[in-house]
Amino acid sequence: MPAITGNEYIQRIDRLNTTIWHNGEKISGRKSEHALFKGVIKAQAALYDLQHDKDKSSVMTFKSPDSGNRIGTSYLMPASKEDLKKRSNMIQEWAKLSSGMLGRSPDYMNTVLMSLAASTDLLNDKENCFPENLFTFYKYARENDLSFTHTFVNPQVNRSPFYMEDEEEPIAAKIIAETNDGLIIKGAKLLATQGGITDELLVFSPGGVNDKKHAFAFSIPSDTDGLSFISRESFYLGDSQYNYPLSSRFEEMDTIVVFDSVVIPWERVFFYKNIPTANSFQSKSAFRPFTLHQVLNRRIIKTGFFLELAKDIIQTIDIGDYAHVHEKMAEIIVTYESLKALLLKAETNAAIDDFGLMRPEMASLQSANSLFSKMYPRIIEIIQLLGASGLVTIPREADFTSEIRPALDQYLQSAKLDAKERVKLFRLAWDATMSPFGTRQTQYERFFFGNPSTFSTGLYRSYFS
Repeated sequence: MPAITGNEYIQRIDRLNTTIWHNGEKISGRKSEHALFKGVIKAQAALYDLQHDKDKSSVMTFKSPDSGNRIGTSYLMPASKEDLKKRSNMIQEWAKLSSGMLGRSPDYMNTVLMSLAASTDLLNDKENCFPENLFTFYKYARENDLSFTHTFVNPQVNRSPFYMEDEEEPIAAKIIAETNDGLIIKGAKLLATQGGITDELLVFSPGGVNDKKHAFAFSIPSDTDGLSFISRESFYLGDSQYNYPLSSRFEEMDTIVVFDSVVIPWERVFFYKNIPTANSFQSKSAFRPFTLHQVLNRRIIKTGFFLELAKDIIQTIDIGDYAHVHEKMAEIIVTYESLKALLLKAETNAAIDDFGLMRPEMASLQSANSLFSKMYPRIIEIIQLLGASGLVTIPREADFTSEIRPALDQYLQSAKLDAKERVKLFRLAWDATMSPFGTRQTQYERFFFGNPSTFSTGLYRSYFS
């Protein structure tokens, strides 16, 4: 089938009989109508619809080499610099619809699957490795425009570098049996963003495995028997896009994934009980360069959003003549321009890798990630400093339809906007930086690729290798 529409995406997610727990209760009914998910599902439906926009379809889709259908560009294995640039254009078009707030927009996970499938040579002739399963599944996902979440983080029981789990009852998900039907997995994994509202759950070992039972990679439908998702507290605070302009639309639920003796069919297993492969596949595959490339494109859009937001605050309350304001804005500008320059360098210096992919330059991508993980919290702080008390004194939409409206109009007006429009702008700044949604975004960007110090160590070692 060709690239799906937003309505097809919604119908597919609603048909899933997924087990999702929130606040001690199992969620029932259509997920697209549930307060926890309706905002983000609607937002992602708009992304899928963009694939069918007559002015954007040539960017958002490409012709399938198998079916001839127009399918999502996020599944494209780039063989040229033109292909790589097309991927960038697609990512940025999707990111614009959320101002970069959707860290798990479909193109991220599609990129993950594409990069792993392109690297199947690493699995050839290895014990308990099934490269044909991985590539066949990639083509199935590509041709059906599947949506994904993924999980690979173990529960934070003990973060000591020498900790080995010795519990009789599994904590971290592991293989407890092998049957004719497939592997049996029991235990938990952390941080499946959008868990329970995607077609599939992709699971793989990220490295650091010292027990064969924890070495595996597979993908299964999100409503597989025995699979459940436990959500955190929701940061959705209401439907009003005036009060909650970002969190009402882009709140991505994070979940714990519990495997209760889940059967993983053999045709969905990519590798298992192979420690060297589990510890090296992610790092040796095309995973890192292409996920870094996707994330950098999204972060460029996100940084541009904050630059415009800061400019609007400055103009609205007329603080543009102060030197400290210029200095703060310069920090955002330098970050924004640096990210764009690093993307250009990464694509200009791209070269064909061992898998036949046009791979962007890693040093540029790694540098961009290190820069952004440090600068994003600073950008948030700058917005808070520019907004000052204005980010605290922000009435809600209902106040402007009450009898107190004349007082608000008088006391909350600004140099350039009336009171209602000024408050609307400052509520946007609050939702981006100070609401539960905004603070989660800061933590999310800090640790998107794990511990920033560990990532910096990787950059240092690879740069001088």
